[in-house]
Amino acid sequence: MSDGSSWIEIILLAMLAGFIGLRLVSVLGKRTGHERPVGDSFRPGAPEVVSAPVTRGLDLPQSAVVAVPPGTDKDLAPALQAVADVDSGFDPERFVGGAKAAYRLILEGFWSGNAGTMEGLVSDEILENFGTAIEEREGARLDNKLVSVDSAAITRAEMIGQMAEVTVRFDARVAAGNGEPEATNDVWTFSRHIGSGDPAWLLIATDDDDNIPGN
Repeated sequence: MSDGSSWIEIILLAMLAGFIGLRLVSVLGKRTGHERPVGDSFRPGAPEVVSAPVTRGLDLPQSAVVAVPPGTDKDLAPALQAVADVDSGFDPERFVGGAKAAYRLILEGFWSGNAGTMEGLVSDEILENFGTAIEEREGARLDNKLVSVDSAAITRAEMIGQMAEVTVRFDARVAAGNGEPEATNDVWTFSRHIGSGDPAWLLIATDDDDNIPGN
């Protein structure tokens, strides 16, 4: 009887093991050899393409609206705004004030025959042009005086790649020696690389490359 009971117990245990095995397969599934290892979804890889979130109704940050300086055509407002949108430090009125100061310094440096005083205010090409003109007069000093800058107005502004260019027309009065002041008009273009950490604007062109102001 003991042998018979042992065989019955073995058969019951085998049936129980088979039943448990079938339940595990039904719950976990069969392995095929192509299963993804645990944690695979956290591995670096090509990012999934996700649709951009809808931004309708959101208030996106915008550049402050710039004011058109006195004397400048109001139609230039969009062009001035385009420069301000990429150069947060650009203020047209403050720019005109700086351009007037540069205008005086550059002219006085040229008349004095000292091209070195213009470094940092003009491009290398313009500095070379002024230097050549000074050499042609053998460094002689010109007895000229900028009596006044009656007006300075922006006539053009645009972005060319990373370069911002702004053109200014100067209406001034210049006296030669003891003579009476005479009206003069100069159109100068200043430029700055927006990606540069240097905030300085440089003179890159005059109204006529062959006509150095005051020469």
